[in-house]
Amino acid sequence: MDYCNNVFTFLGLETFQSHCCLWRVRKVSLSLCLQENPYLCSDECDASNPDLAHPPQLMQDRERSGLITYWQTVTWRRYPEPLQANISLSWNKTLELTDDIQITFEYGRPTVMVLEKSLNFGRTWQPYQYYADDCVDAFNMAPRRARDLTAANVTRVICTEQYSRWVGSKNEKVVRFEVRSRFAIFAGPRLLDMEGLYTRMESMKGLRDFFTFTNLRLRLLRPALGGTYVQRDNLLKYFYAISNVEVLARCKCNLHASQCLYVDGNLQCQCEHNTTGQDCQRCKKGFKAKTWKSGSYLPTPNGSPNTCEYGSAGNCECNGHSNRCSYIDFLNIVTCVSCKHNTRGQNCEHCRMGFYKNTSAEPDDENVCIECNCNTMGSLHDRCNGTGFCQCKESTTGVKCDDCLPGYYWKQGCFPNVCDDELLLCQNGGTCVQNQRCSCPPDFKGVLCQQSRCEGGKKCNSASALTLSLALLLCPLLATLLGSAAS
Repeated sequence: MDYCNNVFTFLGLETFQSHCCLWRVRKVSLSLCLQENPYLCSDECDASNPDLAHPPQLMQDRERSGLITYWQTVTWRRYPEPLQANISLSWNKTLELTDDIQITFEYGRPTVMVLEKSLNFGRTWQPYQYYADDCVDAFNMAPRRARDLTAANVTRVICTEQYSRWVGSKNEKVVRFEVRSRFAIFAGPRLLDMEGLYTRMESMKGLRDFFTFTNLRLRLLRPALGGTYVQRDNLLKYFYAISNVEVLARCKCNLHASQCLYVDGNLQCQCEHNTTGQDCQRCKKGFKAKTWKSGSYLPTPNGSPNTCEYGSAGNCECNGHSNRCSYIDFLNIVTCVSCKHNTRGQNCEHCRMGFYKNTSAEPDDENVCIECNCNTMGSLHDRCNGTGFCQCKESTTGVKCDDCLPGYYWKQGCFPNVCDDELLLCQNGGTCVQNQRCSCPPDFKGVLCQQSRCEGGKKCNSASALTLSLALLLCPLLATLLGSAAS
């Protein structure tokens, strides 16, 4: 089983604004406490004085003798320019949450913030949870609580107002990402039915991945306001201050390690079961008689190791995608037979047609080949290049050929616009409907509503007849006026 390792390491900080107590050598007095906002108070912040500075390291130091230390940003003196900061935490290792994430704020919790996670060491990010005093206003999301989630939507990304509204208490400091509440959906409120949780971890797609991450990031978007509107004459009282970030997690070792240790400054699984890799994610060389599999929680309490077995296929090297190989006499080579996981080639090193290689995966990863998923209506075939781009038909574009070039609209493929708001304008008051047709007034017809229905001896309605009659009456008058002007 994976080694449970509590993680408190703070390794990165990035901000949109400078930190008065980190880079700015400037003394700022923050003893401007209002009677109605007693928790929005601070002592002096001076980056030039170590005793009064508030650098990022104070978010993860060990506090002694009851003295609270904290990191602090600049104040909101540039209001209405947003006061925002990003706090990035990285471990250079894939981890799995085992308990709630807790962030302790001093002098008020933010009114708007986002917790994000990365699964690829910070290259891309996805939201974990939104926090706001008004979720609809801040993120256009209905407010929810983790305890209201069910088995059907346990991995839903929610917005909560529980930790952002002003409560008037200096003791309300903590913001949580509730992991235990989600575990309790399957294990019961006291987490006694762990077999139920482990069974769901094995069977429910995406559940285990939901608690997996390589990096975390806090996006602080609006500071505490103390239950009031921003007071422009007292902007020094608005800032962010964090005294502790607590992340309870364990190394992800795919249940192939009982220990996870620091090796050369990095967390490293001590792999067992003939596995190797930072996450024990592949079989050792020579132990590929069967495809690598993650260990299993089931059956409880000991689980199943899914040990990599010693390969006895001689010189057969199939990157773990086949157990069989064949010697071709006239070519004097050994080639793999029946490659799995959508691979092909002498050593199962290439991807089948309709798939492309996942460059971030190891050669023996069962997900090394990704399906192209070309749109059949917009692509010439189901094959793509090495980066996943499909070959599109004329007038079609997009990675999967599911979008149209300008001047075309999508309808089971791309077709030239019948009308638009630039060149192909609907005439006589007609309106263009999704670039596919003109919606014409009752008295006009044609592709662009350019033809009157009165033409050809057809009967017009009274309004059209009246218009035509007026035009006929005005014609002699207009001719007379033109003649007079000419003479």
